[in-house]
Amino acid sequence: MLLGFVRALRAAGVDASTERAYAFLRAVDVLRPDVRADVYGAGRATLCGGHDDLERYERVFAAYFGPSDEPARQAVRHAPPPRLRLVVRDAPAGGRAPDESEPSGPPTAALASATEVLRHRDVGELDAAERAQLNRLLAAFALSGQTRRSARRRPARRGAVDPRRTVRELLRRGGEPARLRRHARVQRPRRIVLLVDVSGSMAPYADALLRFAHAAVRGGRTEVFTIGTRLTRVTRELSHRDPDLAMAALAQAVPDWRGGTRLGELLREFLNRWGQRGMARGAVVVLLSDGWERDDPELLGTQMRRLHGLAHRVVWANPRKARPGYAPLAAGMAAALPSVDDFVEGHSLAALERLAAVVRGAEAERVPVVRVRGAERA
Repeated sequence: MLLGFVRALRAAGVDASTERAYAFLRAVDVLRPDVRADVYGAGRATLCGGHDDLERYERVFAAYFGPSDEPARQAVRHAPPPRLRLVVRDAPAGGRAPDESEPSGPPTAALASATEVLRHRDVGELDAAERAQLNRLLAAFALSGQTRRSARRRPARRGAVDPRRTVRELLRRGGEPARLRRHARVQRPRRIVLLVDVSGSMAPYADALLRFAHAAVRGGRTEVFTIGTRLTRVTRELSHRDPDLAMAALAQAVPDWRGGTRLGELLREFLNRWGQRGMARGAVVVLLSDGWERDDPELLGTQMRRLHGLAHRVVWANPRKARPGYAPLAAGMAAALPSVDDFVEGHSLAALERLAAVVRGAEAERVPVVRVRGAERA
């Protein structure tokens, strides 16, 4: 349960390393694991590495452990009673016997356990209450691209000698020997381009995937397009800070909800209008679709080869991939796979966390993905 909270923090952009996670577990063990305030204080002291992490920590803690009537920093002698929703869901069908005692264990742990189970549930099978909880967790997401070295340089202790700054230092000293000034390349995240399928076959997953895209836009350097029967750029609509306002604006801007799918034609339109001109060059392009293609799949294969030549990395997230016995037999999916670098799942919150790690290039996290390169797919 506590490690699941650490994973949620990492997905939100908090640098919760393995050492910090171990310190968090030790702190909770020393304090009272059944008290919400102690868990909050232990995590805030050990998992946050700077001021920027505090706001993300507050959001993730409230979404993961649920809202609290009392301030989280205040010590609580007795844990609040469990929510009726959790008790009813976990109760046996026949009801509780009169002499049966109340369930033991802190409500915080019960709620967090339910959240951990929710992370692995298929989005298309959630009820209204579970979708509301999922939306709160998605609102705490953060998505950043793999870093690259830019042409700009900044002063640094190590690196190549900066001749201009070195000469200026010599002139200030009247020609006396001075310390060599050095500079290094600036590391910047790559641009992320999300192509979200909003056709009828993707209807159970479209809302969650677009909320995931909203969190990515909030992080900066992200462009989002919806694909169905039309190609619509929705980056501006998703720039609203409030997720519900962003989704309302997006609903007004997208005219082809629950329609057909023209992946090849719309991918060609994207490349001709935006991608070839620079948006896809050196970027991480993510397609969130089940791969159903209404038009000629050969066109999709041709455009995917164009995209693969422009982008730094092409990732395809398919919600249907998690189903038992799945095989990429759809004509569109089979035509696109040879030009895909990473083929991942996209059906649950945990799958979206793994997708975020793939986009970030976090090889150290050992993300379980299927890498596809030409003949290696066989």
